[in-house]
Amino acid sequence: MVRSSVKGSDPFTDMRALEVRRLGLIGYDEALALQRELVEERRADRVSDLLLLLEHPPVITLGVRSEIARANVVATDERLADLGIAVHETGRGGDVTYHGPGQIVGYPIVDLNPDRRDVHRYVRDLETVLIRTAADYSVEAERVEGLTGVWVGDEKLAAIGVRIARWITSHGFALNVSTDLDHFNLIVPCGIADRGVTSLTRLLGRQIDMAEVEFRIIEHFVNVFNLSGLAI
Repeated sequence: MVRSSVKGSDPFTDMRALEVRRLGLIGYDEALALQRELVEERRADRVSDLLLLLEHPPVITLGVRSEIARANVVATDERLADLGIAVHETGRGGDVTYHGPGQIVGYPIVDLNPDRRDVHRYVRDLETVLIRTAADYSVEAERVEGLTGVWVGDEKLAAIGVRIARWITSHGFALNVSTDLDHFNLIVPCGIADRGVTSLTRLLGRQIDMAEVEFRIIEHFVNVFNLSGLAI
C-alpha cells in the first residue's frame, strides 16, 4: 500500500488534507470492511478525507435494489463458479456491475459538510474527474443525460455508484483501463441493455500504465474538489 498526503499549498487557506491510499489488488469483502471502518473514523474526525485506489479480483456487485440488480446477472451460478467470480450485495446506489484486474476502483471517504451537501453535484464532480483523466489520453469522454457514469459514444468507460450516509461518502467509481471486457457479458451492465462497455486500452489500441492513470486521477480529484499542492 502506498499512502500520500495531499493538501492545499496556500498556508492562508483552510483547505482540508486528502490522504490517498493506493492499495493494489484487494478482495471486495476486505475493501468493504475497510470502507465501513474508515467512514466511522472520518465521522469522528480521526482521519482526514481519503481516496482509496485499488483493483479487485473478478467480482460482480449488486446495488441497493439487489433483487432488480440480480435479475441483470445473465450468467448461471455454475458459469460464475467455473470462472471464479463471486457475487456480492453492496450498500451503494446503482444496479449491477463488474470489477476485475485492469480496472481502477476509487473509493472516496469524504465529508461533504458543510458546503458540498449535494448528492448530484458530488456525482457530477466524480464524472468530471474521470472525464478529465480520459482527456489526458486524448479520449473524448462525456456524460449522457439521464445516465450516470462516463461514456465514449454508446459505450461506458467508467461506472459510478456511491453511498452517502450523514454526508460521509463511500463506494465511488470504476474506470476501465485494461479490464477483461468479456466479463461484462456475464451481466447487463448497470441494467442498460442497449449500450456497451469499453476501456482505455481498447480505445487507444495499446497498454497503459496503471500507476500513471492513478496519478492522473489523484491530480484531477484534488483539483475538482478544491485541493492543490499535489505531493505524491
